[in-house]
Amino acid sequence: MKQESRMKVACLQMEPRIGQVQANVARSLELIAQAARAGARLVVLPELCNTGYVFKTREEALDLSEEVPDGPTCEAWVAAARKHAMFIVAGITERKGDKLYNSAVLIGPEGYIGTYRKNHLWGAENTIFEPGNLGVPVFDIGAGRVACAICYDIWFPEIFRLAALQGADMLCVATNWVPMPAQPGNLPMMANILTMGGAHANSMFVAAADRIGVERGQPFLGNSLIVSHTGWPLAGPASLDREEMIVAEIDLADARRNRNLTDFNEQLRDRRTDLYGEMLGSAATPGY
Repeated sequence: MKQESRMKVACLQMEPRIGQVQANVARSLELIAQAARAGARLVVLPELCNTGYVFKTREEALDLSEEVPDGPTCEAWVAAARKHAMFIVAGITERKGDKLYNSAVLIGPEGYIGTYRKNHLWGAENTIFEPGNLGVPVFDIGAGRVACAICYDIWFPEIFRLAALQGADMLCVATNWVPMPAQPGNLPMMANILTMGGAHANSMFVAAADRIGVERGQPFLGNSLIVSHTGWPLAGPASLDREEMIVAEIDLADARRNRNLTDFNEQLRDRRTDLYGEMLGSAATPGY
């Protein structure tokens, strides 16, 4: 076993306050420091954790947005990553020229590494943000390869599969999960089920950091979790309504080394690409 592929991963469940960027970033730094004391080498923070989520208007979001990686929020996270010798994935309201993106940044001990822009916009996000235009990039962090997703993206199995086919060992999900219709009280919430299913179907670790609280009438669900490449939780789900940290020690190489389900079956290898070509990418037929 290669020791360099082992690491502690933490999801930092927090409650950002809309518009309070300095306070939100300061709180994120406190939680990052706690994770460092717990030995974490990679931490994941929620979606739009520097600004809050429920913008009244695009103009409000624009006023709170920052350039990536040159804005003050990224600069603070770069300094923290360098200080603690860790990797940070965190959601941020990104401004690029006159466009806004719901983004996640990946930052390491040597500085900014890359950006993921949310590909599938949820609800009123469609009136504020541009859809992501960077695809599903995969980043090498030395111990393994990671990709990112944001909230509603995990409702699309293509995100998991695109990451896996490019060699990702882990998907880091910055999220703000909200209630789904008709959720039974005796079952895990839908987002947790999708996280576990995506991890299992693609043999990929998933670390999903959610927020808590109620913002402008919108409740958020907490329940952050870290899932093995087998699909079973390693840490969490976290609470519904408390800021907290969940931590798991993982070996990223297991996502590739232990992929076979049986002596005959391996999810990525068993794909019937001869069947899929004409179907994938086509619009769904109305009524079916």
